[in-house]
Amino acid sequence: MATFEKEIGELAEKYGEPPRLDVAIRPFFDPVQNPDRIGEVCMVVRRRNGKVLLSIKTFYPRGAYRLPTGGIHPGERILDALIRETKEETALEVEVRRFLAWITYRDITAPKGPPLFHTFAFLLDEVGGTFKTHDEEEQIEDWIEVEPAALGEVAERLESIRSAPSSDIGGDWADWGRFRAVVHRVVHEALR
Repeated sequence: MATFEKEIGELAEKYGEPPRLDVAIRPFFDPVQNPDRIGEVCMVVRRRNGKVLLSIKTFYPRGAYRLPTGGIHPGERILDALIRETKEETALEVEVRRFLAWITYRDITAPKGPPLFHTFAFLLDEVGGTFKTHDEEEQIEDWIEVEPAALGEVAERLESIRSAPSSDIGGDWADWGRFRAVVHRVVHEALR
């Protein structure tokens, strides 16, 4: 964890001190308890028209468009994961502009317990490349672009996802929606 903290400090120095949130959630498997990742990066990709990208995967509830995220593998640096995941999911060349948020999630039944997961959100400006999904295993069905001001509405939509068990995430879609809504609210506030 000491290396993690050191890297976060370096990123904050270079890209700005992010708001830090500690959030209690109901855990589910993917991505929160998936052992192949220690956290995730949230890619707030700002296109040249000023809008940000949202994606939906083939197995998501209908209408559950969200900011793209990607896992940070054990031993991988946060910035390396950010660049790798952006390339895999969008094929765009980007410049990192701001460190927008550091969110730590804890089990709702043990809110003082150890962190379950982390999300690190960054604002990225498109500077080149041709937009397309490189990694077909991502199961991305569609992309849309929205004004940053619409991210509050995106959070509300995610929070209102109906409860239903899902083997795709190893949990309940309503819990997933509430988990995913958090970063959208924080990013919406940061970009106002």
